[in-house]
Amino acid sequence: MDDAGLVLVGVAIAVGLAGVLLPVVPGLLLCWGAVLVWALVERTAVAWTVLTVATALFAVSQVVKYLVPGRRLRSAGVPWGSLAAGGVLGVVGFFVIPVVGMVLGFVGGVYGAERLRLRTHAAAWPSTVRALQAVGLSVLIELGAGLLIAATWLAAVLLA
Repeated sequence: MDDAGLVLVGVAIAVGLAGVLLPVVPGLLLCWGAVLVWALVERTAVAWTVLTVATALFAVSQVVKYLVPGRRLRSAGVPWGSLAAGGVLGVVGFFVIPVVGMVLGFVGGVYGAERLRLRTHAAAWPSTVRALQAVGLSVLIELGAGLLIAATWLAAVLLA
């Protein structure tokens, strides 16, 4: 792959990493897809190995980003229904107020569902904070996987 192609793959990976933090683009999927395109063009043993590592990191992160925060939320007593309400309002918020609306909708949805369930602000707010912490942990897990994918690709490019 020529230098321009490598720059494009690097930019796609960087945009993917930004997309993990700002849910506008499918971040980690974009990182993996950039490595896939690079491997399909390169067609070397190193490229296939990097793609295999990237695929494994992607798959593991997708499982871990739901299991670990979910377990923490269950142990904190936040019910699935409150998270579902947050998810639905997060999607609505994304379209009403681009970028920040997703976060605002999620927080509002979880808080509203917990307020209805628990009847007081003092009881509902800790559940909302725990849900936010779980979302933050999920983002960190995905960002970590994206950074490892980027580092693996960059090492292969620099050492080749």
